[in-house]
Amino acid sequence: MKPIWIVDDDASIRWVLEKALARENLATRSFASGREALAAFENDSPQVLVSDIRMPGESGLDLLAAVKEKHPGLPVIVITAFSDLDSAVASFQGGAFEYLAKPFDIDKAVALIRRALEESLREASVETAPLEAPEILGQAPAMQEVFRAIGRLSQSNVTVLITGESGTGKELVARALHKHSPRAAQPFIALNTAAIPKDLLESELFGHERGAFTGAQAMRRGRFEQAENGTLFLDEIGDMPFDLQTRLLRVLSDGHFYRVGGHQPVKANVRVIAATHQNLEQRVRDGLFREDLYHRLNVIRLRLPSLRERREDIPLLVRHFLVQSARQLGVEPKRLSEEAQRCLAALDLPGNVRQLENLCNWITVMAPGQTVEVKDLPRELTQAQPAFAFAAPPVTAPVAMPAPAAGPLQGGLDAAGALPAMSAAVPTGADGWIGLLELQAARMLSDGQVEVMDVLGKQFETALIRTALKHTHGRKNDAAIRLGIGRNTITRKIAELGIDGAKDE
Repeated sequence: MKPIWIVDDDASIRWVLEKALARENLATRSFASGREALAAFENDSPQVLVSDIRMPGESGLDLLAAVKEKHPGLPVIVITAFSDLDSAVASFQGGAFEYLAKPFDIDKAVALIRRALEESLREASVETAPLEAPEILGQAPAMQEVFRAIGRLSQSNVTVLITGESGTGKELVARALHKHSPRAAQPFIALNTAAIPKDLLESELFGHERGAFTGAQAMRRGRFEQAENGTLFLDEIGDMPFDLQTRLLRVLSDGHFYRVGGHQPVKANVRVIAATHQNLEQRVRDGLFREDLYHRLNVIRLRLPSLRERREDIPLLVRHFLVQSARQLGVEPKRLSEEAQRCLAALDLPGNVRQLENLCNWITVMAPGQTVEVKDLPRELTQAQPAFAFAAPPVTAPVAMPAPAAGPLQGGLDAAGALPAMSAAVPTGADGWIGLLELQAARMLSDGQVEVMDVLGKQFETALIRTALKHTHGRKNDAAIRLGIGRNTITRKIAELGIDGAKDE
């Protein structure tokens, strides 16, 4: 292993770091100026570079820029007595591994250097993304069923209704259906019906004639005409106003429509693909969605699984999004440690793939170093989960999510399977949850956190009570009996911990 280089014009700083690293059995080499260090780079290089910013002659930032040009993967820790915003920003823009302000705690400095050392020694295992990324990523059984359905529909012009939670990729699937259809060479037009004000949506869909309303100074083609011979994707169809549903039904039934203010029918040769995150059957029962339109749209239904049902795809998606984000910013892609990958796979991401993509963008910008650890992830995400759940292995079996049968492909497109059986034995080894809890406690204690017992105890109680409430469909009394605690106790705990989903019998 190569030595750690220390560059600082202050001899006392060099001496302190040398002695501290020597106690860790780490070799060092020191320089009093950036010019000396740059000269040494002609024949040698360090495992980690630790450099001051403010030095006579070559500054630490100059040294950082020169080093990163020739050794982009070398971790550089910048230290300075001038802990100002400009220095911090300039350091990170220059590619610094981390920023440390004087006076610093020597133990924390050594810990940071060790982490940079691990980064430097870690085998580069970033997978290079293909030049043209797949349209949709997914290896989970639930996603393979979606891919099979797209293949079955590749030669069809049939209307498709795509359902699934927000952020699951409904528009991506719609584009794939269009790309692999006989209409692929024709336009694909997308419209989010929830994003257009009600007064403008009719004109947006069907167009308008000149003078149809104030401000209509010229005839305008609507989305149906723009998508002629191609595909019209209507996202969030469940939010479409009731009166416009009637007009849409007419187009789907006879293939004609009228522009706003028009008197001549316009023929529409358009394939309609609709999508919603809402329960359309319930909206029909509530009188908010036309039943006849529902049946017109629900010829073939594709249900997209949530990330909770395809956790084994999360590492694949993370790698893709990190490479994509790095390419946009012109930086090297970051990678997640195995523990951080397990942490993300265990998180409950209600925003699904969209939220995961945003998280990867955050990691690319904010996480220090090329390898991202659990402590580098946003605290609002990690603190919302039980601490020991982060290192749990990802779920590999899709969870059954029953949906109403409708359409010939419905049964084949919903994730099939059941929750894996849970062992009654308590896993106490390094891979069991008790061992993982001990690791989390040790991590928190080593980071100097206080009230560790209270923090982990609350997370533990929250996890137990939430699980029991899910098991009893929210019934507090039943949950208390199953947990072996009193009704008053569970009521008080639910209030103290802010747990939702409980109800009185």
